[in-house]
Amino acid sequence: MAAAFLAQTQLEAALLGAAGPAEKEQFILQHLRKIDGRETDLKVPEFDEGLEWVNTEEPLLLHRDLCGKVVVLDFFTYCCINCMHLLPDLHALEQKHSDKDGLVVVGVHSAKFPNEKVLKNIQSAVLRYNITHPVVNDADAKLWQELEVTCWPTLVILGPRGNMLFTLIGEGHKEKLFSFISVTLKYYKEKGEIKDHGIKLKLYKDSLPPSSLLFPAKIAVDNAVGKLAIADSGHHRILVTDKNGEVLHSVGGPKSGWKDGSIFEASFNSPQGVLMKDNIIYVADTENHAIRKIDLMTKTVSTIAGTGVQGTDQEGGKAGVEQSISSPWDLAFGTIGNTEDNLLFIAMAGTHQIWVIFLEDGKLPKGIEYKKGTCIRFAGSGNEENRNNSYPHKAGFAQPSGLSVAPQEWNCLFVSDSESSTIRSVSLKDGAVTNVVGGERDPLNLFAFGDLDGIGINAKLQHPLGVAWNEKRGLLYVADSYNHKIKVIDPKTKHCTTLAGSGKASNVIGPNFNQVTFNEPGDVCVGECGNILYVVDTNNHQIKVFDLEMQTVSVLVITSADTVDASKPAKPKKVPRLPKSAVSVQMAPLVVSSGQTLQFRLKIDLPEGAKLTEGAPSFWALVAEGHEWLFVGQAISGEIVDLVNIPEVFFVVPAQVQTNAVLLTLNVCLYFCNKSDNNCQMKGISFKQPLQFSNTGQSTISKVNLSFSI
Repeated sequence: MAAAFLAQTQLEAALLGAAGPAEKEQFILQHLRKIDGRETDLKVPEFDEGLEWVNTEEPLLLHRDLCGKVVVLDFFTYCCINCMHLLPDLHALEQKHSDKDGLVVVGVHSAKFPNEKVLKNIQSAVLRYNITHPVVNDADAKLWQELEVTCWPTLVILGPRGNMLFTLIGEGHKEKLFSFISVTLKYYKEKGEIKDHGIKLKLYKDSLPPSSLLFPAKIAVDNAVGKLAIADSGHHRILVTDKNGEVLHSVGGPKSGWKDGSIFEASFNSPQGVLMKDNIIYVADTENHAIRKIDLMTKTVSTIAGTGVQGTDQEGGKAGVEQSISSPWDLAFGTIGNTEDNLLFIAMAGTHQIWVIFLEDGKLPKGIEYKKGTCIRFAGSGNEENRNNSYPHKAGFAQPSGLSVAPQEWNCLFVSDSESSTIRSVSLKDGAVTNVVGGERDPLNLFAFGDLDGIGINAKLQHPLGVAWNEKRGLLYVADSYNHKIKVIDPKTKHCTTLAGSGKASNVIGPNFNQVTFNEPGDVCVGECGNILYVVDTNNHQIKVFDLEMQTVSVLVITSADTVDASKPAKPKKVPRLPKSAVSVQMAPLVVSSGQTLQFRLKIDLPEGAKLTEGAPSFWALVAEGHEWLFVGQAISGEIVDLVNIPEVFFVVPAQVQTNAVLLTLNVCLYFCNKSDNNCQMKGISFKQPLQFSNTGQSTISKVNLSFSI
């Protein structure tokens, strides 16, 4: 490794002094000739057996499957914003050079957080970031240590015999990366060592059924007009719905892009933060590195900040559309002076800072006057750290990802600082940055994470992404993403406790706070005068609705928005139907009362040797023909991915019932194959549950066990 490091250092020095592209290519070629003759000292070890892979038919072997290829090992962890910045460069590289040309990119996922070691979470990230090359789960960081990698991201470029050639650390090396690969492919092709065989890929995204939401990121509510705005990040669009989830507008999608104009033609690229007021929606268009504005009255989309290209500026000061910015992640309105909501705060994850756009002429605390549209840094040095300071420009953040303003007595901006696993506050009076909960006192330690209720730095979070201030209750709610929990903080005492979530990724839909579970929740938002909490359950592709008064939980049922006309309300969502051959199972009548919860537990046994077909749309669905009013605000269908952990189905009886009796049907459709003869079948089961309504019962939970053997 020492020899490789010395050769790389000499190459870097030579490239700095090169007169032009031709001379740079000559220096790279000289480096290859020097390093290639010593490959026995620089050979990368084989991938270990038993490692988990994504996007491949079977595990790859470096010295078998990738022999004869120039290989780029991308050491990354999926929470890292710098790693995300590198992905477009790798995608462009793969567009230019295919595996037939001799190039293969392999993502080596070496986790920072324990949650990132779990294969299902890596699969979700691969889908979310549209990664189409092979990814190996280096959960124990063995390959990371063997190659002496020290930070994320790091690219290690290998020759066709697994010989180590170059290393690129960090982001922003696109030109150098393309030059290295171009010269290397040409060099080894001339030596006859490049092979044109393809790599057997099996993209994870091809095995998933369609859904109304795909990795929703953030949510905003405008109580004045009764609307919600949802950043449907995986579909590259913004959904506007009413409070019951009926889609009113779908702006953007399904593919990524960057286009202003009519809401029927506009496009976004993985939008995250949304903010809505008076039929205006502001969008943190993250991978376009821009702030967009949707005007629902004029039905137009415009850009108010950003150039569409990732910026490195850490100061700002230009008019919005002239100012380059970097990976904006969330937004919040702020007031400084006498004009309400005259500022738009930005969680600038890419530069680890808090920025602001002036929506009206004004000035920051102790600052000069700025014109409307100016985009400028508000707090943060740009260094990635957990540093609190009374001077805002000397404070340090680590990938801030959530914002919420607390006006009146607090007069501050709460920040969910994901990579330091802290919640911080920024004074709107003088910009002072202080700790609320999480982290520790060493500003350079970004590994002080965990899952612990407590006070101040004694409380521990793990990569929190969303934060919401509840003015009515004087409490702060946090989407603690990697702990799969929603936590609540009293900022007066800095006491942090768990509101909901088990600590493990799953999807139980209620009926109350003690039972509901999540999978990397990305945001929280307070609505209905402080009585409702909307939770964006990102990896479950859902919006869960918490009634803080009744202590109940439901799912916001999104109507199908794939073909919605942005100018018209969408039609109600259709429930999947069973095949005509479905078996009917009659249940005994059940007496229920208003507010009571029915908890259906399914146990289904397949024939010996059979298992569910991977990627096929096995599902459950609740049906009450002619009585759809029963299901307002509740989940009526869901996916079944395995029979060991079938999601429990909850149904809450409405407060107002319109009949004395209803036939409630729980339909189950399973696709399964027998391992021995590869015989695949579809089976439908229809559980018929008569309900009789009574006014004398109590609001309890009734557990209904449903079992069937195929």
